[in-house]
Amino acid sequence: MRVVSGIKPTGNLHLGNYLGAVKQWVAMQDDIQAQGGETMYFIADLHGLTEWIAPADMAANTIEMTATLIAAGIDPERSILFNQTRVPQHSELSWLLNNVARVGWLNRMTQFKDKAGKNREGASVGLYDYPVLMAADVLLYNATHVPVGEDQKQHLELARDIATKFNNDYEREVFTLPAPLISAAAPRIMSLRDGSAKMSKSNPSEMSLVKLIDSDDMIAEKFRKAKTDPDVLPETMDGLEGRPEARNLITIYAAMADRAPADVLTQFAGQGFGAFKPALADLAVATLGPIRERLTRLLDDRGEVGRILERGAEKARDLAAPMLLDVQRTMGLQV
Repeated sequence: MRVVSGIKPTGNLHLGNYLGAVKQWVAMQDDIQAQGGETMYFIADLHGLTEWIAPADMAANTIEMTATLIAAGIDPERSILFNQTRVPQHSELSWLLNNVARVGWLNRMTQFKDKAGKNREGASVGLYDYPVLMAADVLLYNATHVPVGEDQKQHLELARDIATKFNNDYEREVFTLPAPLISAAAPRIMSLRDGSAKMSKSNPSEMSLVKLIDSDDMIAEKFRKAKTDPDVLPETMDGLEGRPEARNLITIYAAMADRAPADVLTQFAGQGFGAFKPALADLAVATLGPIRERLTRLLDDRGEVGRILERGAEKARDLAAPMLLDVQRTMGLQV
């Protein structure tokens, strides 16, 4: 069992990123390896180029994302941790797969339509074609499983379609068809100022999100000032119907405490937010404080973080090179 997943290098990760993705990766690292499997996590810097980003920001974000993953619990001695650019086989295989994928398949990708919006003609070719690079990212390592959210399931289906067509066209079982690994525990974390909007860095209000680099005092203040309603907490989840801010805070508490939301309600039923918010703030500080401290130490030596990426990339290249050579030989490119 080999699990492969990537994350784009963005700066200033927040609580939603941590609970919705990074925390799941750490749990996956432990669970998969306990089953004798392998985990590979990469910084998707090539995917980060589909929209303009200043070179200095790209370089800084790649190091900061790597440091954040390590600070949160990804162990580069146990998981293979690298960035795409250091493994050129990702780009090479992507081009080969471009000649297997069909234009009609890419035209059906809903994320391109969403991200390009009304400016489809002005969007980059990379933005249109990046699902093929995503396919290469996982097929290159014969990944058996890929963690996906609802918004990525279509891309994994495309990867399976490309793998199937390649295997059929060349009458060889070259590629493994990766299966989705969907974590029911991955929560959708909403804004602290609007329970109907996803927590996002693009929100102009700093009080809408908790950043992993926030101080203990700032974390506590943001939860203390989080939008709520005047009602007490109910005994069951049904009682949160129509109360998006209350539901969001319960979801956050449950995700950080590794408990079911219903269990959290059982503990706090009948209490108001005057009692619940301090408990939530204390839990957040206890959870995020150690991550921030490790992250700060790692970023004090960015050169070492880069060396960690290179060591991981060397392992990844050792796996990728024979696979790419097999594909090239299958296609008649290596004789």
